[in-house]
Amino acid sequence: METQMDFLECLEPDVALKILTCLDDSADLVRASAVSRYWQNIVVSNELSKQLCMRTFPRLASITCVVEPSCHDNSGETQRDHRAYAYLFRAITAFPLTYCIANPVSASSTDRYPDESIINTMVPMNSKIGRGSYWSSQGTDDPDISETLVYNLTASFCVITEINLHPFKDLRDWNFPIYSSEFVRFRMGHPKSWKELNYDFIEAQECADDKFIWTYTSPMFPVAQENRLQRFKLPEPVVCIGGYLQIELSGRVQKAWNDKYYLCLSHVQAVGRKLSPAFSVDFTEPSNGVSLMYDAENFGICKISPSI
Repeated sequence: METQMDFLECLEPDVALKILTCLDDSADLVRASAVSRYWQNIVVSNELSKQLCMRTFPRLASITCVVEPSCHDNSGETQRDHRAYAYLFRAITAFPLTYCIANPVSASSTDRYPDESIINTMVPMNSKIGRGSYWSSQGTDDPDISETLVYNLTASFCVITEINLHPFKDLRDWNFPIYSSEFVRFRMGHPKSWKELNYDFIEAQECADDKFIWTYTSPMFPVAQENRLQRFKLPEPVVCIGGYLQIELSGRVQKAWNDKYYLCLSHVQAVGRKLSPAFSVDFTEPSNGVSLMYDAENFGICKISPSI
């Protein structure tokens, strides 16, 4: 019989590790770890799945530990982490796209509450009628005053790829003004304290911006003064650990009948991948340590969920 050799075992360990580090898909790392015990040892002991996740999605560096409640074997911490990060990479890149906004949290200002509340931005434009179909800021003489809207996402752990805004066009004014901003910027993050969010900022008409730690800030995007849903694709998919989105609207271009500048939105969408219930995060206060929770039993269910 022809003698077979494992070419990696013929190399220096550092060279073998360098070769396997070049794999850029967690599925390939899983396959490599199944080739032999030697390959598995290189992949698992060097945490190549975790390294790939951190390299591709740097915001995952805030995760301090992995917990797998459904695991009942004795495979050990390194095997568990390898498994969790390998499947996390697949989830971030392959789970179906869906709409990811759950509830509005606060607006920096509201003109006529509750008729022009941020709550109105949750309803798509084609099903809106009447005054309550948009959010409006308070009017101002200064066109440079910004406004912010804060939303709770559908999961505390998700991936956002784009955010869509529909500026409001006032059909009651014969000039049909569109109260769009000049620019928009997005932030994502988590609460400074989860206990402080047991409060209705919308009803109180208070801004909640200072209740959060924003771990991601997007570039500024120009906004068209047009009556349509405008898509703002992020430069790269953003892993949001904490589940909160802030929309910052900058620059006012439209005056109303009272000669004041306003900003108004009809509808807001966030498009991305919800990672729960296969994955979730748990924050430890006051240190804000982040535990990654992996549920293997729910992974397959999430993977085949319908997309938008």
